[in-house]
Amino acid sequence: MPASRYRSALAALAVGAALLGTAPAASAEQFPERIELPDGWLPEGIASGPGTIVYSGSRASGDILAVDLRTGEQELVVDAPAGRVAVGIERDRFGRFWVAGGATGDVYVYGADGSPLAHFDFQSANTFINDVVVAKDAAWFTDSRQPALYRIPLGWDGSIGEPEVVPLSGDYVHGTGNNLNGIDATRDGRWLVAVQSNTGTLYRIDPDTGEAVAIDLGGAVMANGDGIYLEGRRLYVVQNRLNKVAVIELDRTLTSGDVVDELTSPAFDVPTTMTRFGNRFYLVNARFNTPQTPDTAFWITAIPRS
Repeated sequence: MPASRYRSALAALAVGAALLGTAPAASAEQFPERIELPDGWLPEGIASGPGTIVYSGSRASGDILAVDLRTGEQELVVDAPAGRVAVGIERDRFGRFWVAGGATGDVYVYGADGSPLAHFDFQSANTFINDVVVAKDAAWFTDSRQPALYRIPLGWDGSIGEPEVVPLSGDYVHGTGNNLNGIDATRDGRWLVAVQSNTGTLYRIDPDTGEAVAIDLGGAVMANGDGIYLEGRRLYVVQNRLNKVAVIELDRTLTSGDVVDELTSPAFDVPTTMTRFGNRFYLVNARFNTPQTPDTAFWITAIPRS
């Protein structure tokens, strides 16, 4: 879509102190359950920011939008160069944005002020860089078309190292269609957890070796698994076209678990990724079953945290 179309709309929005995370405390009732995004935005990734702010990336342009969960006010924080795409996004402790570039085969890094900092090209004949997690000492990216993870080392001083390709092994079986998708990491960075969309399989992955262990869910399958969110041993898996979020309690080794709940909302329309603020989760709706035009409406849905 023409970038100027929604940028003009965004320019008309007033952005006050609340957007900078300085808004006074508000009760849950003051936070809307649905927040409209610009028409034609084509969201897929969402990331938490300071205060009441979340960030949404655009598949249409690669731009990133700051959204205030309390007021709905919005501000364009990354005005991406032409030809870029934003699928999975993550914000690190330095306020930088890490962006998976989908079928471009690229990874982008932007500063807290939205300025381009780095660009890595992982292109191959068949690549789709889908999601990202910033762990203890590296940023990790999934590729839904290749049996590998991409690792970009990070120093404690914020330095960015040279990228590495980490082949997947162990229980991982690569197939046709969309393979590895959503990814998260344990707080200490010891393990990665990821979901394979085409098989519905969850994996615990050793970041040092790429060895994947299939997580035993007692026969449950995470069909259409997309973004995931890990809190200790509780794992949330967004099942996009099923319009629900599976809640899984994992064992201490992260190799088995039980589905203990399912979250849904009538406001879901193919949710893809989620983040948390307070006692709510916020999910962007990609609306993959709806024509993706410059006039298509998109929004963020809030649901209670389980």
